[in-house]
Amino acid sequence: MSEQLKFIVEQLNKEPFRKNFNLITFDSLEPMQLLQTLNDVFAEIDSKQDIDIREELPEQTVKRMCSLLSTLKYKPSANSSDVGSFGQGLISGSKPVVHPILFWLLQKVPELKKRAYLARFLVKLEVPTEFLQDDVISDTYHQYEELVEGFKGYHKECEQLRTSGFSTAEIRKDIGAMEEEKDQLIKRVERLRKRVESVSNHQRMLEQARQLRVEKEREESLANQKQEQKNQLFQAEQRLQRSQQQLKDLRQAASDNNPESLMRRLEEEIKINSYMVSEKLPKELEGMRHTVQYLQKVASEPAMGHADLQELEDKIKEVDAQINQLIERKMLRSDPMDDKLTLYRQQASIIVRKKEAKAEELQEAREELAAVERELRQRNNQTQSSDGEEVIRDDELKRMVARMRSKGTVYKKKRQEIAEMKAEYGVLQRTEEILQQRHETVLEKLKTMEAEKGIAGYSNTQEELERVSAIKSELDEKKGRTLDDMSEMVKKLNAMIVEKKSALAPIIKELRSLRQRCQELNQEHEEKKVQYESCAAGLESNRSKLEEDVKTLREKITQDENQYHYINSMSQIIEMQIQRASDEMKAYVSSDPQERKKAVREVYMKNIAEQELLGKKLREKQKVVRESHSANMEQMKLWRDLEQLMECKKQCFIRAQSEASIGQVIQEGGEDRLVL
Repeated sequence: MSEQLKFIVEQLNKEPFRKNFNLITFDSLEPMQLLQTLNDVFAEIDSKQDIDIREELPEQTVKRMCSLLSTLKYKPSANSSDVGSFGQGLISGSKPVVHPILFWLLQKVPELKKRAYLARFLVKLEVPTEFLQDDVISDTYHQYEELVEGFKGYHKECEQLRTSGFSTAEIRKDIGAMEEEKDQLIKRVERLRKRVESVSNHQRMLEQARQLRVEKEREESLANQKQEQKNQLFQAEQRLQRSQQQLKDLRQAASDNNPESLMRRLEEEIKINSYMVSEKLPKELEGMRHTVQYLQKVASEPAMGHADLQELEDKIKEVDAQINQLIERKMLRSDPMDDKLTLYRQQASIIVRKKEAKAEELQEAREELAAVERELRQRNNQTQSSDGEEVIRDDELKRMVARMRSKGTVYKKKRQEIAEMKAEYGVLQRTEEILQQRHETVLEKLKTMEAEKGIAGYSNTQEELERVSAIKSELDEKKGRTLDDMSEMVKKLNAMIVEKKSALAPIIKELRSLRQRCQELNQEHEEKKVQYESCAAGLESNRSKLEEDVKTLREKITQDENQYHYINSMSQIIEMQIQRASDEMKAYVSSDPQERKKAVREVYMKNIAEQELLGKKLREKQKVVRESHSANMEQMKLWRDLEQLMECKKQCFIRAQSEASIGQVIQEGGEDRLVL
């Protein structure tokens, strides 16, 4: 236990609690302070629990804490397994109840934070089944379940990303490597561009390459469109097959629908619905009402302990014994006519049970049908949102096939054009190679001629000089224009600077004085700030001391008031007891018989004497009843036989009267004749 207290104190002194406890101060906490500490730990796990328990009723506090503990899957220790004692311990701030909870919570705060966060979204709302019969509520609940499942998936992905090992440093390193590769690619493209610019007709070649790339992209897009159209055609064929199957089923169902079968089906459905409405549903509703009343009664009763449960078990045993006795008496007094009827009663009960079982199966089948219809509507909505239409009709299918054929012809034309362009591209490429070879041969001949004449490199030098001279002339023109522009701009800037200086001169003079004033005020502000901080620190220390004194005095006043009220109440109770004792003594000692009769002792003695006399009379009466029991039972049996005999005579008399009304019976010579 001491190790447990040490662990609790160490954890409470750390971040984020910072309670500054030691073992003595923590062990001497008041119950309310201990509960507030427990609530602070709850608030760290779940921010919704950040509540001052002094502003909350104890029942609400215990209910909120027990709800959170059940969400966090806390299991009480074996000695506090009784729910009532656990709740009472929480209300009173009992240390044997609160300390294990703190120890368990502080061991796994991060894990419990995660569990409380997930419980906020994953603990499903319990909706009664009768409410789910409504389509709107059912659809909303299904959407809620889908959102919960989506949250589970997103949370798993988030956890996988957190534990996958990716870090910002690695991502930054990858970005830097990509930027370096980008720079290298840009430099390579620049080198290739410079190399291509020296080739004649390079613009035309680039244009041809660009067109080739565009045509390849168009070819890929056309292939994708062809694949999409094949998929759409396949889906359209499947829809057509489903529609034909539905049409076939509907025709088959319509062929069986004659008026007699429809009437018979409607009558059966009406009988089933009337039975459901008049017998089954009222019984279920009444059973649910009894269950709700019982649960409300159980919820309104206070928490029961072990003694209360033992008392209830004893009462249940007594009631079971009484029921068994009544059953035995009923079996002893059973009538033979009732024995004959038991067979029919059993058969009727079996039929009723079968009827109820079939009604349950029908209800389940209807619920399953409703669920399947809802799922079918959802699938139809999904297909409508993805494909744009629910079911394709015959005319729409024909139009789609016509569009597909037209697109197929267009595709063939485009493919033919692409083939022609590829052939032309091959011819152009071959022509380019031939011209390039001719150009190289001409250059070689020119070089050999220049070498023979002794002016090797003249053509290259001439071209270079012409290019340099053209560039120099362009640069000279640009320099001239740039110098003129710069001189005009310098003049404008000088004029603007002069104007701004003249406009800013008075403002600068004012600014100097203001700067000096600002320095003085800053110095004064620093001095005042130091004085204020020192004064505030002193006042803050005095205020904290005064608050501590006020808090201790208030607690002492509260304790003294409680002690005063308790002593005052006890003194009043004792005075009343003393007064009653003195009155009893006076009445007992008094010589007046009337006064003595008012004494409690005399009243109790009189009641005892009356009860003893009554018990004596009852015992005598019991003795008389026991002695005359056998004779009385015999007499009762004789009266019962007499009653049966009289009933038999009555039945015979009634039967004779009914026969006399029909005709007259004549007896002659041992024969009976009926004369009408």
